[in-house]
Amino acid sequence: MKVYHKNIKHCFSHYLLFIGAFCLSLCAGCEKLLELPLPTNSVTSDGAYATDNAVSAVVTGIFYNMYVQSTTFSGANSFGFQSALYTDELLNLAPGNTAIAPFYTDAIQSANVSQWPALYKIIFQTNIAVEGINSTKAELVYKNQWLGEALFSRAYLYYYLVNFFGDVPLVLQSDFSENNKLGRSPKALVYQQIIADLTQAQGLLSADFKDGYGQTSTVRARPNRQAATALLARVYLETGEWANAEAQASAVIASSAFQMVSPAASFLAGSAETIWALSPVTPGYVREFSLYNNNMPAVLAGTNLPTSYSVSVTLSESLRNSFEAGDSRLTNWVRTSSSADNPSLVYYFPDKYKANVFGTEFCVAFRLAEQYLIRSEARAHQNKLTGASSAASDLNVVRTRAGLGSTPAVAQTDMLDAIAHERRVELFTENGFRFIDLKRTGKIDEIMTIVAPLKGGTWASFKSIWPIPASDLTSNTNLTQAPGYQ
Repeated sequence: MKVYHKNIKHCFSHYLLFIGAFCLSLCAGCEKLLELPLPTNSVTSDGAYATDNAVSAVVTGIFYNMYVQSTTFSGANSFGFQSALYTDELLNLAPGNTAIAPFYTDAIQSANVSQWPALYKIIFQTNIAVEGINSTKAELVYKNQWLGEALFSRAYLYYYLVNFFGDVPLVLQSDFSENNKLGRSPKALVYQQIIADLTQAQGLLSADFKDGYGQTSTVRARPNRQAATALLARVYLETGEWANAEAQASAVIASSAFQMVSPAASFLAGSAETIWALSPVTPGYVREFSLYNNNMPAVLAGTNLPTSYSVSVTLSESLRNSFEAGDSRLTNWVRTSSSADNPSLVYYFPDKYKANVFGTEFCVAFRLAEQYLIRSEARAHQNKLTGASSAASDLNVVRTRAGLGSTPAVAQTDMLDAIAHERRVELFTENGFRFIDLKRTGKIDEIMTIVAPLKGGTWASFKSIWPIPASDLTSNTNLTQAPGYQ
């Protein structure tokens, strides 16, 4: 942990050198999606790319904004939390909560969605970084690392944009006057760019984990080559390129840097299962602790409810019932609270993040279990169903870690159903996986037509794409709203 604190302190001090410029370029007067004119003395000036320390500050600022200034990847406004409400993972205990209700009842409009402008502001920042790193005449010792990290970040941001918003503007440079004229690009073109960025990042990034000095580190808070490879595996699964998905996942699995650990250790800061994670900034901790735990006792006294502790959701009954008997994930990743006055009333909460102490846990974006499930599904689609190096063997790695027996699935359809089930109980409430999986497998209308009425809402196919802010449509007449929204 000494290395971690040293690196954070160093990177954050460098970040502060440029935070004024970042705030100007990312926030002040920039409420519209792509209306991001550069101020005088902005981060694109030559000085920001004259030394490794300066460039490190710029790139560190990208990760800082991903976690701290944008709550897109952790907390109440994150894709993970909001899409868990939107689908069938969470039960709303606070129907009067106006921030939660539209997502829970599948009734969101453009005013409810905050991720679109947040992601594009960071994409603008990554574009500035890519341009600055590529054009600098300075002799940067760690130029490959900085450029690879920026390209990875842009790909990661676009992955979420295209999965939640469908066709999106493909912004690849920092000229705001041109960017603000762009319409939606087809998803296929966006995926093509994601793959191009990740392929380039693979060639630039080291297999080792690095810190803000460019030095080898034990802390997994900056993406390395395997992180780019893991995202490529995920993208190829999305695009149905099964052989490529298998190959990329295999490359991650083959790395000696990663191993499956017990569920109790999966989300700890030093977990060997972590491929890449976003680090909270001191003195903070992973926000999911506050969403689902918030020091709520195991027994609620008197008339207290979970909402008395600002916990507004619990696991849905359908998700809770999806766990098989003896599944150690249920005992390690789900906690309960019961009512002292009514002991039969038991609430079940996600409990992957258990600590409110800085540095104990990281916000995990990629972990090894997902790569086994990606490879399992890719192999199943290629009819590599049973035996060694098969869909079954990969699926059983995840099941064995959970204390379960081997899958009984043999036929392709049964195997794909078994993998989908395993993804549900392994990846629940993480990173928007359930929403993305339901769409990717063509199951979203089938499932949500049943689920939405149970939550007090209705479902229509257009709701698989989220709306964009109305202000962006006014600012850029080449943009169109997602079909079905006002």
